[in-house]
Formats: sequence, structure tokens, C-alpha cells
Amino acid sequence: MSAGPPTAAALLGLLAGMAAPVLARPFVTAHPAGPASAAHGFRLALPAAGAVVFAGLVVARRGDPALPVLLLIATVGLVLAVVDVACLRLPDPLVAATAGVGTLGLGAVALTTGTPARLPAVVAGAAVSLAVHLVLALLPGSRLGFGDVKLAAALGLPLGWSGWSAVGWGLVLPHVLGGVAALVLLVTGRVRRDTALPFGPVILAGAWLALLLA
Repeated sequence: MSAGPPTAAALLGLLAGMAAPVLARPFVTAHPAGPASAAHGFRLALPAAGAVVFAGLVVARRGDPALPVLLLIATVGLVLAVVDVACLRLPDPLVAATAGVGTLGLGAVALTTGTPARLPAVVAGAAVSLAVHLVLALLPGSRLGFGDVKLAAALGLPLGWSGWSAVGWGLVLPHVLGGVAALVLLVTGRVRRDTALPFGPVILAGAWLALLLA
């Protein structure tokens, strides 16, 4: 692959990362809760994060007719990450948008490319992700919220499209990333054991890595 497509994708991701805090503002101002300093630092890193996410998808999923759908889901994901870091919530309208883009977008791609046989795997990926995270959320002492469960189910759609390997990675990686991040924050004294941490960003990061690895 030439450097052109990844570079163009990185620029689009940069713009998406810059736009994410603006798009998230109505949801954040309605429910302020998170630490302002952490949210501010996260917003500063978003343009670079968006560039990496977009470029990574273009490189890893080249030739995939669903790539535009994946990039659109990533755009909504950046907004969701901003909101979760700022106020520890994943708004239903944004999660529904993620699910809607995945369902309608992947359905349209499957039908227009003559691959409707991929749709059962899409549904199955969402169902498996929903079931696993619902069980985890119901475990005693779990800090997994139902917003996290719904987001994981929505992201199971593109993971299912990409295959069972992606679904498997998508189930495991968020919890590995979340555990490592929590440990680092504890060791550095930035949080305490009872500090509530947003899990949405690591669900999104895990799904992105799963798509790259599948």
C-alpha cells in the first residue's frame, strides 16, 4: 500500500479527534461528573488518537468493503470516549448511533457486495459480546455498567463482520487494557482503589485493536 491512503486517513482522524469534544459537549454539560483535569488532558490527546485510529484501520482493513462503516463507528467512538472520561457515562443516543451505523451500514455493505452470508456472524458477534459483558456486569462487586454492556454489544457488530478471531480479541483485550491502565494509575498515585474509572474508552480501544489483529 502506498503512503497516500494512510496519510489521508490520518488527516481525517485528526479532524475527527478535533471535532469529538465539540460533538460531545451537549452530553457532557448535561451531566458533569468527571475530573476536569483528566478530561482536559484526554481532549488534548484526541487529535493524535484519531489519526492513529483511522490510519490503523485503513492499513489493517485495506480491501474491506466495510471500511467506511468502520471509520464512521470510530468517529462516534471518539465522541463516546470524551463523554465517558468527562462524566463517567455512555449516553444511550450515542451508543444507539454506534449500533445503528453497524447494523444498517454492514447490512448495506453485505447486500451490495453480494455477501449476505456474513450477516449472521455480525448478529452473533453482537449477541456473544452482549451475553459475556452482561454476565460480567452482574457479578458481585463488578464495576462494569450497563452502558458498557450496551457499547460492547454494539461493537460486537463490526467484530462479528471481521470474524470470530476479532470477536475473541474484542472480548479479552478491553479487560487486559483496563487492568493495566488501572494498575498504572494506582502505582503512580493518580487514583485510589475505590476511584470510579471510565471503561468505555478501553472497550473502544480493545475493539480497535481486535480489528487490527483479526
